[in-house]
Amino acid sequence: VQLQASGGGLVQAGGSLRLSCAASGSTFSNYVMGWYRQAPGKQRELVALISSGGGINFAESVKGRFTISRDSAKNTVHLQMNSLKPEDTAVYYCTFRRTVVPGLIEYWGQGTLVTVSS
Repeated sequence: VQLQASGGGLVQAGGSLRLSCAASGSTFSNYVMGWYRQAPGKQRELVALISSGGGINFAESVKGRFTISRDSAKNTVHLQMNSLKPEDTAVYYCTFRRTVVPGLIEYWGQGTLVTVSS
């Protein structure tokens, strides 16, 4: 299984970026898909998750600015980031996960860097 993230880059504050993550090697229609980020010197944190049924969970810091969507048929998840702020600067990681009692199957992408200049 491989997850390939893309779409990061340098953008000015107030700008927008769209991240995409495509998975290969299996089918993921019943997986939760989402994004985490890690800023320099900080722990990785949740950005957004979307379930197979379309349920969405956002970090408070991105609510109203970011949207998440998925195309299960294409094994892809997207993160539309609007009104970007310098504090959004981080490496963004996509993840696909599924609960398999008693544990979890989890895959991660390689990360894509988002830099927001002030």
